[in-house]
Amino acid sequence: MIVSKVLYMSTRNFKCFSILSRKSAIFMASSQTKMQNSTEHAKLPRPGVGVGVFVTSSDHPGTILMGKRKNSTGSGMYALPGGHLEFGESWEECGRREIMEETGLRLKDVSFAHVNNAIDRPTNYHYVTIFMKGEVDTSFKAEPENMEPDKCEGWHWTKWEDIPPPELLFWSLRIAIAEGFNMFAKKD
Repeated sequence: MIVSKVLYMSTRNFKCFSILSRKSAIFMASSQTKMQNSTEHAKLPRPGVGVGVFVTSSDHPGTILMGKRKNSTGSGMYALPGGHLEFGESWEECGRREIMEETGLRLKDVSFAHVNNAIDRPTNYHYVTIFMKGEVDTSFKAEPENMEPDKCEGWHWTKWEDIPPPELLFWSLRIAIAEGFNMFAKKD
């Protein structure tokens, strides 16, 4: 967790990033040499970086926005809106962009919620997923629209206690819940 925050903060502060880079350069160089010598590592794809967003709305208390995936990895599974982190993009920017592209909604108060490392070896699925949370800006638009009907069957507000069973959840969300993450748990 600390590394994620340091790396994330470094995107806003080049000096911090370059200090981090110098300290880790020797380790990175030795790791790369070991990996280049391993044919096993050379054949494996690199993990992807995804951003999923727990979207909430004051019009739908205690719920999150979920959709059923189609025509892609995890087809038929329930998932949060989200997608790939683009080069140079902050986590917040990615969350806002993906929500606008997929649902037509604008978010406010976007912040970090959770992170996990989701691996499904039989399907060669490996993603580090950064979960953000954000509330719908109802002054813009209050209800989602399915902007990508070729990728999602539709968006629905789902109460936390009514989230589908784990076997019906997209891998990263399934793991987040198995790890004990609860969007609405009260913090001490």
